[in-house]
Amino acid sequence: MNTEIIAVGSELLLGQIANTNAQFLSKQLAEIGVNVFYHTVVGDNAERLKKTIEVAQKRADLIIFTGGLGPTKDDLTKETIAAMLGKRLVIHQEALDSIEEYFRKTNRVMTPNNRKQALVLEESTILFNHHGMAPGMALKIGDTHYMLLPGPPKEMQPMFQTFGRDYIAKQLGKVERIESRVLRFFGIGESQLETEIEDLLDRQTNPTIAPLAGDGEVTLRLTAKHSSKEEAISMLDEVERQIQERVHEFFYGYEETTLYEEVLNLLKEKGLTIASAESLTGGLFSERLVSLPGAGDIVQGGIICYQNEVKQHVVGVSADTLQDHGAVSQQCAKEMAENVRQLCRSNIGISFTGVAGPKVQEGKEVGTVFMGIAIENEPTEVYHLQLSGGRQSIRTRAVKYGCYYLLRLLK
Repeated sequence: MNTEIIAVGSELLLGQIANTNAQFLSKQLAEIGVNVFYHTVVGDNAERLKKTIEVAQKRADLIIFTGGLGPTKDDLTKETIAAMLGKRLVIHQEALDSIEEYFRKTNRVMTPNNRKQALVLEESTILFNHHGMAPGMALKIGDTHYMLLPGPPKEMQPMFQTFGRDYIAKQLGKVERIESRVLRFFGIGESQLETEIEDLLDRQTNPTIAPLAGDGEVTLRLTAKHSSKEEAISMLDEVERQIQERVHEFFYGYEETTLYEEVLNLLKEKGLTIASAESLTGGLFSERLVSLPGAGDIVQGGIICYQNEVKQHVVGVSADTLQDHGAVSQQCAKEMAENVRQLCRSNIGISFTGVAGPKVQEGKEVGTVFMGIAIENEPTEVYHLQLSGGRQSIRTRAVKYGCYYLLRLLK
C-alpha cells in the first residue's frame, strides 16, 4: 500500500506552523509496513485541493488528509472530497451529541457552524475524536483508500493511533513489520562516517542505512523489514555490528538520547559528582545538565568565570598562568578544572575557556577552545579544539565535546 499524505491549511504554506503531522504519520505507517512516497501541502482553496487530490489518485493507494475538518468556511476538506467522490455528507449523531455536550459543560453558546464538524462522508468508517470535536473518517472507493483526520496534533495523533492505524492494518491483511534503530555519533563528520561505511551503504537493500547530520552530530537510522519482529531485530543487530566495528569510538547512544543525558546517566551509574568552571560557555554546560531529572544528585556546582579577575580570585587560577600563558590556554583550562573540583568538593571538575568571537583574543583565532577534565585520583586531561561556525555554534559544540570526552574517559 503506497501512501500520500496531504496536509490542508494555508497556515502551513505561510510558515506559521510546521507540518509535524506528516512526520508523525510517516513514522507510524512505517511501523506497519506502509510506504509513504509523497508529502503534499495545499492551502484552504477548494480548486487547488481538488487538483491535488486528482494527482494523488494516480499515484497512491491510500491518501491521508490532515486538517480542514473544522467549523469555519475555510475548512473545506470534507466538502471537496465528497463532491469529487460523489458522496453525501451526513450528520453523525454521536459526534453531534458530543459537540453539544461540550458546549453545555463549558457554558458556551454553540453557534450553528459547529454542526458542520459532525458531518461525515456517507458509508465511511468513523474514527472517533476523544480529544476534540470533529470525527475522522475512512472509506474505500475503487482501489483507493481515503482517510480524513483533524489538523491539531493533539487530536490527530491519538485518533490515528487508536483507530486509524487499526483500520489500515485490516485493509492490508498480512502486515509486514518494520523495525528501526537510530545510532548516534559525535566527533566524526557526516562525510567521514559515510566514507568509513561506504561499502555497507552501496550494497544496502534490507536493512537500509540512512545518514543524517545535524547540530554537530551524525545519526544513522537503520531500518529492517520482515514479517517477524524478531527477525527484523536480528537483521538490525548484524548491520549495527558491522558499523560499530569501524566507528565505535564515535558512538554514544541510541534513539532520541543526547550527550547530556548519557553523561548524567553514566555519572549516576558510577556514583560520581561534577562541578564546572566556565568562561567561554558562560554556564551552558551546567544549564544543560541541570535541565535533566536527577541532576541534583550529580551536579555539585559551577562558576561562571568570564573575567580574568574571577578566574584568579574565585577559581584560583594563578596570576603567573594568566600573565605567562593567558586565559585562553592549556595551562589555564587545567587549573580551572582542578580548582573547581576542589572548591565544590566533587569527583570531577570540567572547564571551558576559549574564543567564541567575533574577534581574535590573546592572539588566538575565533573557535580556539581549551577544555580541562580533572577526575579525582587521575591525571588531568586538557583538550585543544579548533571549532568553526558562529558564536553560539562554537559555545554549543564546545559543551558537546566536553560531554563526549568525559564519556570516553569514564568508559
